[in-house]
Amino acid sequence: MSEQAEIGIIGGSGFYSFLDEVTEVTVETPYGPPSDSLFLGETGGRRVAFLPRHGRGHHLPPNRINYRANLWALRSVGVRQIIAPCAVGGLQPEFGPGTLVVPDQLVDRTKSRQQTFFDGQELPDGSVPRVVHVAFADPYCEAGRQAGLRAARARGWQAVDGGTLCVVEGPRFSTRAESRWHAAQGWSVVGMTGHPEAILARELELCYSSLALVTDLDAGAEAGEGVSHEEVLQVFAENIGRLREVLFEAVSELPAADERKCECGSALGGMEPGLTLP
Repeated sequence: MSEQAEIGIIGGSGFYSFLDEVTEVTVETPYGPPSDSLFLGETGGRRVAFLPRHGRGHHLPPNRINYRANLWALRSVGVRQIIAPCAVGGLQPEFGPGTLVVPDQLVDRTKSRQQTFFDGQELPDGSVPRVVHVAFADPYCEAGRQAGLRAARARGWQAVDGGTLCVVEGPRFSTRAESRWHAAQGWSVVGMTGHPEAILARELELCYSSLALVTDLDAGAEAGEGVSHEEVLQVFAENIGRLREVLFEAVSELPAADERKCECGSALGGMEPGLTLP
C-alpha cells in the first residue's frame, strides 16, 4: 500500500518537493525512465505521488522530458487524477507576476515531442499499440479545475477561471515578435511543459488539470529586457509556500477515484488500443 497513490502532482520549475515524509519509489516503464523517482506520501487522508518534472536537480530541459514515461509511471502506482503546477509568462497585461491561472484551453506550439502512446511502434514486450484518435476539445478535467479554483480561493488567491495556455518548445524564451503574436491571438499565458502532458494523461484515461503561476510578463507584453530564468525562479520562490498550501487543499477537494463523474476515465470509449494500461 505504501507504494500506491491515487493523486499525482507533477511539479515544475522551482517546485522540487511537495510532501515532507515520503517513500521514494523507482518505476520502470516501456518508454524508458521518468524524470525522477516518484515520491509517495499522504496529505489530508489522500495518497499522493509527487514527480519533479525536470528532475530534482532541474537537469532536464522541457524539450527533453520523457513525458510518456512520466505519465505511465504515475498511472502504474495507481494515480488516476493529476494536478500539474507550472511556471508561465503572462501574455496579457492583466496577468502580471503572482497571478494564478487555472486554464481551460491550450495551444500546442511544440515541435519534436512524442505526444501519443498509440503510434503503432512495437514495445519491448512485443505489443504493438494501434492508432487511436482521442477527443481533446476540452484538454483539462473540469472537476480538477474546479477543485483548484476552490482551493486557491479558500487560501485568498483570486485565481483566474479559464484561459488559454500556449505551450512552446523551449528551452529558450519567446522572441518579442513571437510573444506579441501569441498575445494578439488572445491567449492568456505561455509555458513550455503543459503539452504533451495533457493529451498523454487523456490517453491513459487520467484526469489532468493545471495551476499556472505567472512569474513574468512575456517579452511582447512589456517594454523591458524580457524574461530571465533567474526572474522566473525568484517569483516562483516567493509564491511556493502559498502554492503548496493550495495544492494540499486541491488534493482534498478532488473526488475519490471511484467517484469520478467526468469523462476522463472513459476517454478511450471502449476502443481496443492494443496496449495494456498499467
